Amino acid sequence: MQNSNSPLRVLYDGGCPLCRREIAHYQRLRPCRPVDWIDIDGGPRTCESLGITREDAMARFHVLEGTRIHTGAEAFVVLWSALPGWHFLATLARTLRLLPVMELGYAWFAQRRWKKRCQDDRCAVI
Repeated sequence: MQNSNSPLRVLYDGGCPLCRREIAHYQRLRPCRPVDWIDIDGGPRTCESLGITREDAMARFHVLEGTRIHTGAEAFVVLWSALPGWHFLATLARTLRLLPVMELGYAWFAQRRWKKRCQDDRCAVI
């Protein structure tokens, strides 16, 4: 893990109702380190400035920690580790080495979300 004082940058799809609700829940909490919430629904420039394509950002959840880019289930665990009430779940996932199983579940969900959310090129670069 990188310096816990450096902000996490969380990329989320503000155009996805489920994603928006989940992020809104996290935003109401008091993180133990700074978190920058970045809505990627607006256009490709936001992602490009971070070195990530919009398509990649729309396909998988991303959390940037310093120079490291975490995606999928690992990204959730990194975010959870900074949130009160969720820190325990992050510790449990790491201790029990649940990340591979969590990633399988996440990949299944992400693929279905991508197909539903991004049909008809709605997620294509504008």
